[in-house]
Amino acid sequence: MHEGGTPLPQLPIAPVSAPAEPLLRLTWTDRVTGAHGYLVVHTLVSGLATGGTRMRAGCTMSEVEDLARGMAAKTATFELPVGGAKGGIDFDPKHPDAVGVLERFCQAMRPWLDAHWVTAEDLGVPQHLIDEVFSRLGLEQSYHAAIRRSVDPARTLRRVRAGLNAPVPGGLLLGDVIGGYGVAQACLGVADAHGWETGATTVAIQGIGTMGGGAAWYLHEAGMRVVAVADAAGTLYRAGGLDIPELLELRDGYGEIDRSRLPGDVELLPRNAIVGMEADILVPAAISYALTPDNSIDVAAKVVVEAANAATTPEAEAMLAARGIPVIPDFVANAGAAAWAWWLLLGQVGANPADSFHRLRTEMRAKVALLLGQWIAAKVPPRRTAQELAESRPDLPEGVVIP
Repeated sequence: MHEGGTPLPQLPIAPVSAPAEPLLRLTWTDRVTGAHGYLVVHTLVSGLATGGTRMRAGCTMSEVEDLARGMAAKTATFELPVGGAKGGIDFDPKHPDAVGVLERFCQAMRPWLDAHWVTAEDLGVPQHLIDEVFSRLGLEQSYHAAIRRSVDPARTLRRVRAGLNAPVPGGLLLGDVIGGYGVAQACLGVADAHGWETGATTVAIQGIGTMGGGAAWYLHEAGMRVVAVADAAGTLYRAGGLDIPELLELRDGYGEIDRSRLPGDVELLPRNAIVGMEADILVPAAISYALTPDNSIDVAAKVVVEAANAATTPEAEAMLAARGIPVIPDFVANAGAAAWAWWLLLGQVGANPADSFHRLRTEMRAKVALLLGQWIAAKVPPRRTAQELAESRPDLPEGVVIP
């Protein structure tokens, strides 16, 4: 309830304009391991839908359906000429059979991957791995369904590979950091909207993999104090700010930090401590449904920025809003990778990282300013403003041309 005692409405995950039912649900069973996989195509635009493929033990059809709905919201909010979809596999990505499971899933989904579904990395499936699987299947790259439609597929493939593999400071590649860069820009936009000094703004990040690690890197570079990060083994805390470049060097292939090599002044806390950290901004960047009614009461941050897909349940988001804590929804905050991929496919950006960073920074800051402007002025939840933004997307012509 808010101060007047009236119950707050639950906030829907999807934009109000999105159809209640997805276009397609597919369930797959791996005959080797018994693992189940799912594809949900929520919407098609010009016969195409985009959305990553995740792998985690416990992944469900309902989870994938939520994520596909969120992808439809992302593409609408950023006016991309494509619908939303998602793939998910209920299997441990650390298991020795994981790559084989992923390859067999992609083979089974090949009719959709050939013609309609543009996929990419997601939780448990790094981009280089899914590209390797596509190459073995003769599809070359995970954006295949879009590339094959282009005027010159070979040229488009070269542009995509050049963009994904463009080096950026820190020894990383543009395709690996662009999503985290977008989240960092969302956080910087939050500080701007509130008039907070960048160097005095503190951030806590749940997750230090591709998205969380990229966000941490660029926030550190911008001068914000990342005071806490959490991985599967626990939370690391330092009141004066963590040395993010050093921590990222200590990660293993699963995004976990080697505790044996940590500086002595870094405090080791339980994994769940990240939710209640005293920080201006909390960034859940690890798993879906990280903030629930059970733990949202512990949130001490002033703003939540969703870097993970569906990081906050609708009930938890309503509880946070009642406490005056806005949530920048995932389909804005973490949409940078999806938006950039389509700018790259359409030839609107290329292999120069500066161009990509400028485009994403400009669009993300503008959207966050709009969302928080409405929140600060009239306590309109950011998700509702974002829904209206998605609803207002102009009708797109069928048969989008990819150069």
